[in-house]
Amino acid sequence: MISIRPRLLLSATALLLSLPAWAKRIDVDYHVRFLPQSDQAEVSVTLEEGKAIEDFQLDLGEEGAYSDFKGDGTWTQDAPAHGSWRPPAGKARLSYRVKVSHPRGDGRFDARMTPDWALLRGDDLVPSARVQVGERVELVSRLEFELPDGWKAVETGWPRIGKHRFRIDNPERVFDRPTGWILAGKLGSRRTQLGNTEVTVSAPVGEGLRRMDILTLLTFVWPHIQAVFPRDPAKLLVVGAGDPMWRGGLSAPNSLFIHAERPLVSENGTSSLVHELVHVFSRIRDTDGSDWISEGVAEYYAIELMRRAGGLSEDRYHKIRSDLKRWSKDVKSLRGERSSGPTTARAVLLLQDLDKEIRKRSNKRYSLDDLVRGLMRLDKVSTQDLVQISEDLMGGTSDVLASSLLKAG
Repeated sequence: MISIRPRLLLSATALLLSLPAWAKRIDVDYHVRFLPQSDQAEVSVTLEEGKAIEDFQLDLGEEGAYSDFKGDGTWTQDAPAHGSWRPPAGKARLSYRVKVSHPRGDGRFDARMTPDWALLRGDDLVPSARVQVGERVELVSRLEFELPDGWKAVETGWPRIGKHRFRIDNPERVFDRPTGWILAGKLGSRRTQLGNTEVTVSAPVGEGLRRMDILTLLTFVWPHIQAVFPRDPAKLLVVGAGDPMWRGGLSAPNSLFIHAERPLVSENGTSSLVHELVHVFSRIRDTDGSDWISEGVAEYYAIELMRRAGGLSEDRYHKIRSDLKRWSKDVKSLRGERSSGPTTARAVLLLQDLDKEIRKRSNKRYSLDDLVRGLMRLDKVSTQDLVQISEDLMGGTSDVLASSLLKAG
């Protein structure tokens, strides 16, 4: 058995499982109405019983994103980025408006609304909040959309319970927010079942996303990604659009975005789609200047899973490794808050070498797959965590991880 230091946080799942059978279930209903004419969404949060929530502190992020707050009980906003709601007893409602389109500063968008569709993350519809829930209370959350005339459909990464309604159940949170990608409007979608997961690939009509190509690639790699990452999500949503959306991929816990013109397999042999899929499955979050771990793991498996699925020959695999060496030759350290392309390339090389070392030192009992499964059990991962688990697997000090690349700047 792998020995891992007990640094796990007690999850909301454990808290809910510990509730007695007679715990009171309180409904939380989110209602979203898109307003294309003003590039906004009108959002309301309705509590079946306001007193079930004793404290509700909202983090409103950048100034101007949220406006027009109205609520039963008491609403106070003592700073542009902070608001507090004290709901009254009985049924309670808080409503506000949120700006949808979000430019990245380079002419590209990571959220956008047009007269025909909206593409955004639910994390932005409902801001993060610090919520204190009453004793022996379990919140049951649902999400419903009201679409403009002419808009036909809405897709999220959550299970559908009605035409435009979804059940929000996030075991990692006490207060369930509708996180992940949301796409609404005039859409084209393809669906399939991979293992026990319902997979939907959707894009606005006319945006050129290759839905069937994406489903085909996912079908090839799915058994291999499930073999590495012990997760069995009920649903996965893949969304995409063309310019001026950001030309890359962005992941969320139950969904991912890919630009319509992004190749599914790049000339360098890697796959942005599989890279983001690894983020979705692994959910590795870093700390202490260790972004190289989450990005390196995602890119390592973007190559390795293609190899295991038969999509890369050994000659092509070694050609990719040579390209990574050339691209990362000037990298002196992997440490930092954000991993650049060359840094991620160098991280892949280190992880490939580490995989070989783990296999050799453990007489093929373990591999990098086992290391990653250990990292997935931690709330946040540091470079020292990776070193500790690796050495537990090998039964001694790692030569690969003695590299000066891992020293903090």
